[in-house]
Amino acid sequence: MKKFSHPLLLLVMLVGLLAGCKKDDKALDDTIAPVSNYISPADNMSIKLDPPSNAAVTFEWSQARAADGTLVLYEVVFDKDGGDFSKPVYSTVSGTNGLDTKLVLSHGDLNKIANLAGIASQAQGKLKWMVNASKGLNVVPASASRTLTVERPAGFSVIPGNLYLTGSGTEGGATLGQALPFKRVSAGVFELYTKLSPGDVKIVDQTTGTPTTYYINGTKLLQGDNATNPTTTADVYRMTLDFNNGSAVLTEIQAVGLWIAAQNKVTVTLPYKGNGMWEIDNTPIEFFQFSWGRDERYKFVFTEKDMAGTVTQRQYGSTNTDNVPPTAGTAAAYYNLIPVADDEWNNTYKFPGAADLKNVDIMVMMQPAAYTHQVVVH
Repeated sequence: MKKFSHPLLLLVMLVGLLAGCKKDDKALDDTIAPVSNYISPADNMSIKLDPPSNAAVTFEWSQARAADGTLVLYEVVFDKDGGDFSKPVYSTVSGTNGLDTKLVLSHGDLNKIANLAGIASQAQGKLKWMVNASKGLNVVPASASRTLTVERPAGFSVIPGNLYLTGSGTEGGATLGQALPFKRVSAGVFELYTKLSPGDVKIVDQTTGTPTTYYINGTKLLQGDNATNPTTTADVYRMTLDFNNGSAVLTEIQAVGLWIAAQNKVTVTLPYKGNGMWEIDNTPIEFFQFSWGRDERYKFVFTEKDMAGTVTQRQYGSTNTDNVPPTAGTAAAYYNLIPVADDEWNNTYKFPGAADLKNVDIMVMMQPAAYTHQVVVH
């Protein structure tokens, strides 16, 4: 018997392999019958979103069929009302990495999707949703879409990590790079002591590029590129913005005074210097003489007017109920300012011993880095 040479044997094997590949190619079929039936939620269903409740909505549909009987993967896409899904606002695979014929989304997730679709907080709007079935590179949209009406709660689905104030009506001016930073006082709550003047005021989440912008409308904090100003006069305010409930509170700071405990009154008012700082220079200090000795205790009183026009006085003092006179080695935290109870003696600071019968500079700094104060003895 004649033997094949090695090159010929290789050629025969290659032809056989190619023939086998062609047979396999013919066997592969990625044809899919699209999703034709939705189970839940019902078309045009209305939902009042309540993210803190951890409530959820189940999106469920019938199976799409692959011609070769193999597995089909599913993707749920969302679009704004009137959209055609060519640029969906959000998409995600179904459960079990796309194998399930259902998807569970929390109210918090839907709140974020509604935000992406341009539905404002505390507003009602429509979302369109549809299921894409896929096998390999073949993606087949469902034969129809459904609509879901959602009512968003107060507050924001996405809370910025940082916040800044800009505009011609602010101390930093209209240059974005000079925007004034807010202090983050708790999760979703930001605060800023600043002077507002007639002119545009914007709130932004960054000082470069294209920031997300917010604005104040009465007592509401809203998202949008609206340049508004909550005041028509030049006054100093504490701005408190709460993204958890979409609220804005502006408290006018009419005065900051040095309050002497032994006299139980404000003895001097500190002028506002700008950027959340009040300062008085070369003011005389004299400790109060008691039978047991001289008293050096003090704190501060802020005269505040709320948005309803009510004027109150609020004491700011030490985190400690009682203190000893500071020295050069006293920690910076000693000077931190917090709201304290209206009390003659508690939560007071003590002037350094060298301040008695001397002039001092006193600075109250309600700035993002810290709410604190400083005393410099001449």
